[in-house]
Amino acid sequence: MKKVLITGANKGIGLEMARQLSQKGFYVFIGSRNLKNGLDAEELLKSEGLENIEAIQLDVTDQESINAARIEIGNKTDVLDILINNAGINGIEFQGDIPLMHTALGTSVDKFKEVYDVNVFGVIRTTQAFIDLLQKSPAPRIVNVSSSQGSLTLHSDPEYKYYNAKGAVYQSSKSALNMYTIALAYELRNTDFKVNAVSPPSTATDFNHHLGTGTVEVAAEHIIHYALIDNDGPTGKFFCPDNNPETGEIPW
Repeated sequence: MKKVLITGANKGIGLEMARQLSQKGFYVFIGSRNLKNGLDAEELLKSEGLENIEAIQLDVTDQESINAARIEIGNKTDVLDILINNAGINGIEFQGDIPLMHTALGTSVDKFKEVYDVNVFGVIRTTQAFIDLLQKSPAPRIVNVSSSQGSLTLHSDPEYKYYNAKGAVYQSSKSALNMYTIALAYELRNTDFKVNAVSPPSTATDFNHHLGTGTVEVAAEHIIHYALIDNDGPTGKFFCPDNNPETGEIPW
């Protein structure tokens, strides 16, 4: 049975990915910063008849937590087939349903550090910690859940539909994550790894105060598609169906 680790999988799109991958026959490790929330998610999925689910305490901002998760998972399996780096934050506060966007001049460095610690450094920590288990898989896959908001090309185009929306912190964190994805895919280019950045379509979740327009089911399906690509599939690419419904690929 193939095994997958999903960070930030106790709710939202992460939880739905756990559900769908378990339905497809994977053994799913639910990474959750708060173990109780992870156990609640595990209980929910098992109540739906899914057995191959296990919650793991994993805080991507805490190296000791990641190391403990690596030991725990390593005691259960010698091989990890898929890593989905899904955990992320935007650091945005809301007034009602209105997001208070971070500005380039008015936002403190501490806020940048807070968001980067999860969205960038957390991905690096987790990937480095689990790379040895992934290397033992015959078809290892890494999917970094990104955002089209991190596309430098799209957001520097005055004709782009979101050109006037510039959240300095979250968007730049996803740009940094994208560059890490490129570097990681390049380093693993002569192996069986496939490494891609995937932006889900607009989705209503707690992450955005449910201001998105789509469902977690559709978002999860899109991300999972790139976790299950075959050996002829792409690597080192960036995908988002909202911006390219035909092929999915969008510019960095």
